[in-house]
Amino acid sequence: MEMEPRVAILQDLKIQSFDTIRFASYRTACKLRYVQKSTNLHLVDIWNVIEAFRENGLNTLEPQNEVSVSRLETLVSSLYHNLNKRLPPTQQVPVDSKASLLLNWLLAAYSGDNSGKIRVFSIKVALAIMCAGKMVDKLRYVFSQISDGAGQLIHWKLGDFLREVLALPAAVFESPTFHYQEALESEIFPVENKITVNDFMAALMSEPGPSCLVWLSLLHRLATVETVVHPTICSVCLRENFTGFRYRCQRCHAYQLCQDCFWQGRVSLNHQNDHEVKEYSSYKSPSKQIGHSLRKSFRCVPEKPNQVLPRFPEQPEKTLNLSHIVPPSPLPSHNGFNDGGGAMIPGMYDRSSTLDSRATGLSLDSNGTSVTRGGGGAGGANSNDEEHRLIARYAARLAQESRTPGGSAPDPVQIGLDSSRAQRELIMQLESKNKEIMREIQKLRRQQEAEQVAPESPALMTELRALRQRKGELEGHLGALQDSRRQLMGQLEGLMRMLKNHQT
Repeated sequence: MEMEPRVAILQDLKIQSFDTIRFASYRTACKLRYVQKSTNLHLVDIWNVIEAFRENGLNTLEPQNEVSVSRLETLVSSLYHNLNKRLPPTQQVPVDSKASLLLNWLLAAYSGDNSGKIRVFSIKVALAIMCAGKMVDKLRYVFSQISDGAGQLIHWKLGDFLREVLALPAAVFESPTFHYQEALESEIFPVENKITVNDFMAALMSEPGPSCLVWLSLLHRLATVETVVHPTICSVCLRENFTGFRYRCQRCHAYQLCQDCFWQGRVSLNHQNDHEVKEYSSYKSPSKQIGHSLRKSFRCVPEKPNQVLPRFPEQPEKTLNLSHIVPPSPLPSHNGFNDGGGAMIPGMYDRSSTLDSRATGLSLDSNGTSVTRGGGGAGGANSNDEEHRLIARYAARLAQESRTPGGSAPDPVQIGLDSSRAQRELIMQLESKNKEIMREIQKLRRQQEAEQVAPESPALMTELRALRQRKGELEGHLGALQDSRRQLMGQLEGLMRMLKNHQT
């Protein structure tokens, strides 16, 4: 008899012998990394997850609302359907089995009363933490869910976040070490302090960081060192060219260990487990180390500064609403899932849902530079005239500043608008043709029913197949044009933001 998915993944954890790891933080990170890879969430980044929340309407729900199993299954399945669209045909993910595995693991972690329902906030926290992506992007999204309209941390929501995120170690049997305690949030941030997104980032990404979340940074570091090869030999197991972390004893000469031997306490020669060791996530040959030390001693190499976290605006950014320039057009549903969000209603979204929408469009790299992310559509269908005039004024200023003394340079905003208008007209034509084909198909079906024509009628079946094929081609062309239009809108919004920053 086939084992239940939630039981199967827990049995697999035991087979992997993670419990032999001496350190709770590394043990927890390894277990969660195994779950992450088993469910293929390591192929889905934070931006894909946020987009899935929008597609399935979770950004319109209150965080305390509960979601049924059927709706959660739709959300999880859409993650994998969208993932397969990005993967080559030879690397497709089995949607049903992976969706079932992830769904059952989430239910085991967050539906303790076996009600079959999970809170919206629990889903957001679990998927945001367990997916791929930079830790800084994940924490920025989390902060958007636990802060107010002024960009200040809401203290009780921080406690709620800690409860939900610490349910992840509990789901892999690490609750004795990492569990929620009353007033745990006050140990991280005093209640009387006003905490901004930068304070939140600095506290959670510092080394070693809050003791209850040390496994979180390790989870991300594990992902980065999995493919790092150390061209040396482990002094215990004598394995060459091992991957992962490398540990070097500070007392024993040239004594190095692979991560498996160090984590499990294996030793050889005169080395002892109480010796001080240093962890490495990369390899530098001894000759390079000597050369670097010499240059450093002659002050030819400056001291490398500590990694600086990017600074974010402490006030929530207001996104530009470009829907009046290119009205949104719904994409056909290719994977059998409808857009869960439904129609947008003014005033329906709270601040966190606005940040859900904003986060899919922009990211920040490690230097704090804005990076446009694909997949975000134009926001809101109800823009007002004031926004329209504002964007028009920005476009006019950008055109004026781009002129050179020798002549007037082409306005990139106008070029983008003209291209968008042309694509919009073409999309409307394709949609009209698609509707006409659908009417023809319905007409043929009605004729078939009225005349009681047998399904084997060659002429009718040939015509139906031709119409369906033409419909599929039009939908594919329409999807490609929609993607191109989104890119143009992203470029336009980037130009607007550059102009705004230049003026300030």
